[in-house]
Parts: sequence; C-alpha cells; structure tokens
Amino acid sequence: MNPNEQDSATCSSLSPESIKIMAESIGISGLQEDCARELAEDVTFKLKWIIQDSIKFLKHGKRRELSIQDIDNSLKTKNIEPIYGFEAAEHIPFRFASGGGRELYFTEEKEIDLTEIISGPLPKLPINPNLRAHWLAIDGIQPAIPENPPPLNKDTQRLEAIDPASKIKQPGKDKVPQRKELTEIVNVKQLTAHELSVEQQLYYKEITEACVGSDETKRQEAFQSLQTDPGLHQMLPRLCTFIAEGVRINVVLNNLAPLIYLMRMVKALLANQSLYLEKYLHELVPAILTCILCKQLCPRPEVDHHFALRDFSAKVAGQVSRTYHTSTNQMQTRITRVFARVLTVDKTPLTTLYGAIVGLCEMGPEVIKAMLLPSLKMVGDRIEAIDSHPAVLQMHDKGTITKIKEALTKHCGAVLRTIRSPPDNSEEFRNDFGYFGPVLHASTVKARAMVSGMHTGTSIIQRSGSATPLAIQRVGTPVQKLITTSGRPGTPSQMISQGNVVKIVQPTQRTPQQRIVYMQSPSTPKTTMYSAEEAMDDTF
Repeated sequence: MNPNEQDSATCSSLSPESIKIMAESIGISGLQEDCARELAEDVTFKLKWIIQDSIKFLKHGKRRELSIQDIDNSLKTKNIEPIYGFEAAEHIPFRFASGGGRELYFTEEKEIDLTEIISGPLPKLPINPNLRAHWLAIDGIQPAIPENPPPLNKDTQRLEAIDPASKIKQPGKDKVPQRKELTEIVNVKQLTAHELSVEQQLYYKEITEACVGSDETKRQEAFQSLQTDPGLHQMLPRLCTFIAEGVRINVVLNNLAPLIYLMRMVKALLANQSLYLEKYLHELVPAILTCILCKQLCPRPEVDHHFALRDFSAKVAGQVSRTYHTSTNQMQTRITRVFARVLTVDKTPLTTLYGAIVGLCEMGPEVIKAMLLPSLKMVGDRIEAIDSHPAVLQMHDKGTITKIKEALTKHCGAVLRTIRSPPDNSEEFRNDFGYFGPVLHASTVKARAMVSGMHTGTSIIQRSGSATPLAIQRVGTPVQKLITTSGRPGTPSQMISQGNVVKIVQPTQRTPQQRIVYMQSPSTPKTTMYSAEEAMDDTF
C-alpha cells in the first residue's frame, strides 16, 4: 500500500483517541482502549451508512453539493430523529447555562412586558375574505378590466403573428450554457373569436323575434326554418343561450305564452337532422325541466292552460333522453332521478307533482314500471288527504288532481296490463295503489278490452262520453261504408276513418252524423280508439 492510500484509509475512519476526547467532553473519563476502538469502528460504519444514503438524495436532486436536508432525509428513512439547528443560513447564538450538574444551551429571547401589551391599542381587524366574479372573456374577447391581465402591445402581437413559436420561448431564464438539442418548431394556432357575420346576426335577430312575436305566420315560418336549415351550427350556441335565458326570465314573470314558444324552438332544433345538441344539453335540459316542474307558470293557474306546456315539455324531455342518452352522460337516468325525487318530497306542490308524473310517463314503460308505480300509493295518500279537506283545497288544486288522474289513466293502463295477470280485482288495485286504485283499475280493464278486440279482428269506435260503442264492424276485405246515426242532441260528432286512422270531429250543425269507415284486410288488422279530446288538433 503506498503512502497516499494509507493516508486516505486513515482519514476515512475515526481514531480511538477521537472517541476518548468525545467521551471526556461529556464527563466520561478513563475509557479503555479496546472499548474506544470498538466505538470508533461502529461510529465510522454508521456515518458512512448515512452519508451513502444522503448521496442518493443528492443524485436524485441533480445537485453537486451535499446539503443538510439530504442528511436529514437519510436519517428519516432510517427512522432516526434528524439533528436540528443546522439549517439556518446565519449563525444562531446559544447561551450557556449550568446548574445542578447539568449543562444547557439555549437561544436568548426577548422579554415581553404584559402590562405594555394590555395597555396598548388593539390591532385592526383583518379584512373578511370575499369573492368577486368577473368576465374572463365575452364571446372570445377579453374585456379590459383591472381583474384581467393587460393586453399585449402591438409590437408583441405583430411578432407573435409572424412567429407563433416566439411566445413559448423564455429568453434570459437559463443563462448556463447547456448541450444543444434538436428542437421541433411547433406552429401554435392563434385563438380567434367566433363572431357571427352580418347576415347571421340579422338571421338570428329575425328568427328570435319571429319565434316569440305575435305574428303566427312568421312564427310558423321560423319554426320551419329551425327544423330544416342545415347551416345553424354557428348560431346554435346563441340560440340555446337565448332559450335558457328566456325560460329563466319568463318563469319569474309567469309569462306562459313565451315559454310555450321557447319549448317549440327546442322541439324544432331537435327535429333538425343536421344539428347535434349534446354539447348544449347543459342549457336546454334545465330549461325543459323548469317548464315541467315549476310551481307556477302563469298568473291564473285555474284559468290558463299551463298543463299543455307541461305535457309538451315532458314529451320534449323524453325525446332528449331517448336521442342523447349514452353510457357516459347517463341522460335518461339523470332526468328520471330528478322526476323520481319530486315524488318523495312531502311538501311538493300539486302542479310540480303533475309535471313529475307526466315526465316519468314520457320516459317509457320501463320507467313507469320501476319508478312511478311503486310511488303511487304514497302520492295517492297525500292527495287523498288534500282532497278530503274542501277548506284547504283550492280551485286550481282540484283541477290539478283531475289532470293527474287523467295522466295516470292514459299512460299506466297499458303497463299494468302487461305486469298484472287477469282477472283485475278492484280491491287489489285499491290495496296496491291506494287513492289511485279505482282509476288504474278502470284503465287496465279498458286496455285489456282494446287488446282483446284487436286480437279478434273487431274494430270498436266509441265517442267520448258515451257508455256504449257507436259501431262494431268485423274486419274483412277493404270496403267503404257510409253510416248515418243520430247523436245525442246538442253534442253531435262526425267520425272519419282513413286506412288505419280514425278521427272524430265536432260538426257545427246539429245534423245526423255521417261516418265513413275504411276497414282493413284480414292480413293487417288495426284498431284505433280515439276520444273527442284526443282527436282534436294538437295545440303544439
């Protein structure tokens, strides 16, 4: 071994003399040579062990000098309490104190006079934290307000327009020369504001004014344009915002007519085959649900026909859920959950309850079977409690209860026919559905009768309000018959059947009824039963 290696090996370990000096500094004298040698070897091993792990932290941090933090991290990984007091940038003066055979080093602190603190003025209260909203951008343009960053000067904008990659460069940050690497220049596309052209702005103004205006001819033309125009993609965000804001404002003002027109706009946009509304459902769905579930949509609920708006909005909600439901957005599930939650609230207004029922009915028979029918007994008990107190029951509440029964009769009979086996016992319906038991029993019996009539090839045509059928005709070869009957005085009606469609209308004069019946061939029997109300042209 040469002298340099011997000096290196000697300096890399603690000597027994160093251990003896350290022992004497803490009051231990007369340490034996063998004991000092063993301690020196053990301390040397542990120091090297700690420093080796500290060098690992140094390399992971990509630094060249070993820091105190590296040694502390090494001690923590070995479950050893780190040594404190060595991380300060400046020297910390310690005062020495001894007594009772103990020595103590401590930092000198300033004495505090409590009298001075008590007699001094109170500090000012801190400012309460508050939040303030501001526009980050309006139609893609950043407004010049103090909260937003200042706009770039023209020279910088000109430079970025010529070289878009210049704004991702950060000159002056890394002054240390580094190894040259191959860099790929990326052309950054500039942000542009999606502004409408003058023609599109004029079209937007005309179409919105026509949809909510008073001219029915222009309104029909506007709806037809929304249904068929294939170039509405750029205006679609603004049209959806117009609908959402219009619903929000007119619901507060109880304006029924504008709400109907706005829902017809939604219906027209859904009917446009060239538009895809999934990106705008966050604005349209709340507006549709508001028109269905809002407590009051008009100033006179007992006179104004707000139920037509709720029915139409429920149909639109059903169309949205069927068209745009995916496993990702769960649109039908989320809308159904909103309607089902309304049925469980005790203090829900009857108008909102009606909206939730028709909304669930428009979701389909599976939703009726799983969500609506199990809740009808609870809802019926609540309505029965209201109906049994005439003093509490208002005029529009009575009409709402009637509309709820009509909705259940219309939608639930066919579903109950498929899940319940005959015969239909009214007592069982009463036990299962409570207040709505008789209504559901009658609708189920009617649904079974219609199905049995279709299976036997019999066409039953019945006028609303009449207990017996007006005509029963066996289906055979296609024939045309003119049947003249006399109706009840004062309520004559006329029924016209073409193909497999039967329609009943009210004539203006009290003359004997004339009905033209087109019967089907045996290969395609089809029976349709309409009431006078259902045969009338749809308001929407």
